[in-house]
Amino acid sequence: MCGIVGIVYFDGRQVVRQPLEAAAETLVHRGPDASGIFIDNERGMHAGLGHRRLSIIDLSASANQPLSNENGDVWIVFNGEIYNFPKLKNQLKQTHTFVSNSDTEVIVHLYEQYGEDALAMLDGMFALALYDRRNQRLILARDRAGKKPLYYYHDGRKLIFGSEIKAILALLQPGETAVNEQMIPFYLVYGYARPPQTFYKGIRQLAPAQYAVCTGNGTMDLREYWSLKQHILDSDADARNFAQVDPMLRFKLTGAVKNRLMSDVPLGAFLSGGVDSSIVTGLMSRLTDAPVKTFSIGFSEDACYDETSYAALVAKKFNTDHHTFVVTPSTIDLIQKLIYHYDEPFGDASAIPTYIVSNLTRQHVTVALTGDGGDELFAGYTRFIAATLSERVPGSVRKLLYNLSGMIPLSHSERSIPARAKRLFSVFNQPLLERYINWVSYIRFDDAVRLMDPGVFPASGQEASRDAVSSYFSQHLKGLEKASLLTQLLYLNFKTYLPDDLLVKMDRMSMANSLEGRSPFLDRELVEYAFTMPDNLKLKGFTTKYSLKRTFQDILPREVLRRGKMGFGVPLGAWFRTKLRDYLRDHILSDDAQINTYLRTGEVRRIFDEHQQGVRDNGLKLWLLLTLELWLRNVKKGTRS
Repeated sequence: MCGIVGIVYFDGRQVVRQPLEAAAETLVHRGPDASGIFIDNERGMHAGLGHRRLSIIDLSASANQPLSNENGDVWIVFNGEIYNFPKLKNQLKQTHTFVSNSDTEVIVHLYEQYGEDALAMLDGMFALALYDRRNQRLILARDRAGKKPLYYYHDGRKLIFGSEIKAILALLQPGETAVNEQMIPFYLVYGYARPPQTFYKGIRQLAPAQYAVCTGNGTMDLREYWSLKQHILDSDADARNFAQVDPMLRFKLTGAVKNRLMSDVPLGAFLSGGVDSSIVTGLMSRLTDAPVKTFSIGFSEDACYDETSYAALVAKKFNTDHHTFVVTPSTIDLIQKLIYHYDEPFGDASAIPTYIVSNLTRQHVTVALTGDGGDELFAGYTRFIAATLSERVPGSVRKLLYNLSGMIPLSHSERSIPARAKRLFSVFNQPLLERYINWVSYIRFDDAVRLMDPGVFPASGQEASRDAVSSYFSQHLKGLEKASLLTQLLYLNFKTYLPDDLLVKMDRMSMANSLEGRSPFLDRELVEYAFTMPDNLKLKGFTTKYSLKRTFQDILPREVLRRGKMGFGVPLGAWFRTKLRDYLRDHILSDDAQINTYLRTGEVRRIFDEHQQGVRDNGLKLWLLLTLELWLRNVKKGTRS
């Protein structure tokens, strides 16, 4: 796992080494083990590639990057792991000379042999840049699920790319970018900027399964090398023998875990005590000789957010070398560190425990397997139950439940049954897509409008923002109208919440600690197989992940099988009413608060006061506002930390 950065000039300017080295240095946390720079100012396209290395496969210097082919015509900087590289290498070694045992070198020779078609042959997680000196072009590419990030700035005269935005900022001149305030409405609803845009004007991100071809005349052509949607449309689920789904599912997931045990450094697993991480841990224990090192995190002040007892059951069952860390409110002082690593406001507060458990884990191992992706493949979220069942409810009954939702009292805890019921039924009068958007939002759009300053977001701008919020989902569903409702929702999560929230969180927080995270559930073959399974093997009545639980019932402790989904969160509500109340107030309600430029001060105060008075739990909303405020302060100061 590594950090990559680069710059290409199309107008004849020379690439200078020192700024490129400084940009690479901003990614030292992604690669503390080695660094490298390659510059080519001899051809029409002037290019510079920078790399920071976290050594995982082939720890020798021969695997350092940037890395080239035999004659130096093709150069690469690469971040990730290619799990099928031994097989690919065997195919190539008859016609190509290898100087390392790394997966990176395989990509170079694979490109020599197959050109752009090489990308579809890669099985793994990656973000890469291939510089083809002979043909004067640069190729950027990102893995299918979006596990590894890749950002870029392109103005026709130059192209800058990097694993993180901070590396691009280091190569931009003052005034070349600014705050993209049009992302604020979207952020208030979903907790992040609307891809492919970012909170910086002109800086965008490459989409999962996408690659870009940049040529010497300054053009940039975006293409796709894999389409899950097309795979769904082409599959014939009715013709498959799903009586054999359990052994096939077991075979594919076991293979995915086995492939991700490839490492020249110590590895372990994140163990939350949920179904997905427990299965991964169980399979690891059967595939390795030594006890698996496992890591979990809990909260001392709120049992509703603590899963450590379930993690302990799994650890005991598989005799793992288990480590637990307990979080207290004082750990929130790392918020500035979180903002530094995200480069943007990020609303998912579970970044806090993710950072802490990654820090704990890195003290023992360099690679950790995770359960990410299981919910998106096998319908693990309760909102899937709500969506599918609510569509079967007659409109008159939905209207009645909507009316009754107004009688449910507000709750001081977002995880209480009344709070969840109120959130569920209060949008039953809306069409399914709007209903679903509200279920997954931090702040409903109409409430977000009340927050936004009309001087910055006039009525016309608000309508444009509303369209941007809804089209974020609807654009992905085009062409899937004939697919089942559950398939559409699973695909929607795979293309939005997974790459834009969950995988961003895991990548930034693990790499902030120089830790590589691997996700067996996001194995390409497993993903493609899962999306052709019938709905009733994923969601059966009120049972989520039906086939997954059935297939691995011999591995999972009974308590884990029967428990409901808790979700990985933090007790922000309690923290913001006690030890962190003053810290929160002093930032979002101060006279010089930067959010005053974009939001109505009175509405911000109302949200704060409601929370302090126990009228309702606004913890997640307040976290959104706090992280936005702190990021804006950093931008104003000109700092990136």
